[in-house]
Amino acid sequence: MLDSGIPGVSLYRADDTSSCASTVYEPSLIFILQGTKTIELGDREIVYGPSSYLASSVHLPVLGQIVDASPNHPYLAVKIDVDPQEVTDLVLELGDKVGRYEPGNECPEVGCGLCMSHMDESMQGALYRLLNLMTTPDDIAVLAPLTRREIIYRSLIGEMGPRMRKFASIDSQANRISRVISTLKDRYSEPLRVKDLADSANMSESTLFHSFKQVTRMSPLQFQKKLRLHEARRLMLTEGLEAATASYRVGYESPSHFSREYSRLFGAPPRADVSKLRGAQAGVSA
Repeated sequence: MLDSGIPGVSLYRADDTSSCASTVYEPSLIFILQGTKTIELGDREIVYGPSSYLASSVHLPVLGQIVDASPNHPYLAVKIDVDPQEVTDLVLELGDKVGRYEPGNECPEVGCGLCMSHMDESMQGALYRLLNLMTTPDDIAVLAPLTRREIIYRSLIGEMGPRMRKFASIDSQANRISRVISTLKDRYSEPLRVKDLADSANMSESTLFHSFKQVTRMSPLQFQKKLRLHEARRLMLTEGLEAATASYRVGYESPSHFSREYSRLFGAPPRADVSKLRGAQAGVSA
């Protein structure tokens, strides 16, 4: 990841393909400028490449793999963080203009929290203007918020519109699930009671389970487990915690159970995985 100098905007470059890696997508728009990447969300796979972009409406644990990159043709991507409230405000302002796109809609599963679309010329122009601000840093404070707003606007009136509106509408099932996801994110280390989550969303347990799986492609329990494992990985990597300490911190009662689930998700036991990550970071900094 490279620093763009623009708040909420991150740049990514890879000179080679990668193995499948687990990560958590935050609410954001992710644009690929060059190369190709596959994303797995539960049972769903999305392949996106140049001139396409991905919208993540909620926090989602995913598997990602760069499948087209080389030193002469590197993978290049831009991630723009999105505040869900900003989307809601813009949807209310636009009214019926949101989701007017119909022909060739690439997002038929409007309930899913992850969706791909293609950049048209207007979107490409807005993205170019945002990135071009890196050459005029004095303009960033004033112009970057305006250009970010235009990019969100372009996504709302295009292929993304119908899906994004569902997550922005206060009374929609998708919005309720997004609130449940926020609760799980903030309280991932606590015991999970689906009934409590359902009551907080004013939904039955069966409706919550069905709608949650439509948005995230996994059950609430699977979602919580992945959040716990990602947080434990972060604690070990950035705070130097031992695996057992990290496992207790994120809500596991058995370090051996934690180690088995960690290995299944990240492909290696905690100590070996963290050592590999530290070695990779040292190589990049060198």
